[in-house]
Order: sequence, then structure tokens, then C-alpha cells
Amino acid sequence: MSPINKKKLNYLRIKLDKLDNELLKIIKKRSNLVNEVLKVKVNKREIIDHKRINFILKKIKNKSIQSKIDPKITGRIWKNMIWAFIGYEKRNFKKK
Repeated sequence: MSPINKKKLNYLRIKLDKLDNELLKIIKKRSNLVNEVLKVKVNKREIIDHKRINFILKKIKNKSIQSKIDPKITGRIWKNMIWAFIGYEKRNFKKK
């Protein structure tokens, strides 16, 4: 790799690292909202709502296409995020 390209790569990686930090802040906000949702759910079986999951994934696919983002990337990200938060809800569900 040429020195110029190496410098460009380092610059781009710094920008990616900053963006990752912003994503972490957003995930923290989402986690806080999921905690609030968890307080509302009465039964553990309410954690997985397939209808809601399908609605979200379809909406993300359409918005991705409109925004000219590869919907396979966003679909995979959202599926993983949804199932990660479902796991979180299952681990943290505490009802009397």
C-alpha cells in the first residue's frame, strides 16, 4: 500500500471509530427504551412478537431501499439487534 493510501486508510478508520462511538450512544438509548418496554410486559411469552418483528424488518428494508442502502446489510443488522435485545429481555424478565 502506498504511503498516501495508508494515510487515507488511517483517516477513514479514525472516522469509523468516531461513528462507532456514536452508534454505542444510540444503542444505549435503545437499551434504556427496551428496559421500559420490559417493565410493561407481564408474561415472558410477550417478549417475542413475530408480527412486530416482521413489521420492523419490512419497514427497515423499504427505508434502506429509499435511502440507497444495501437492504441485506440493514436487514442483517436489525435481525441481529432484535434477537440480541430479545435475549436481553429474556435474561432480565422478572415478574412476580
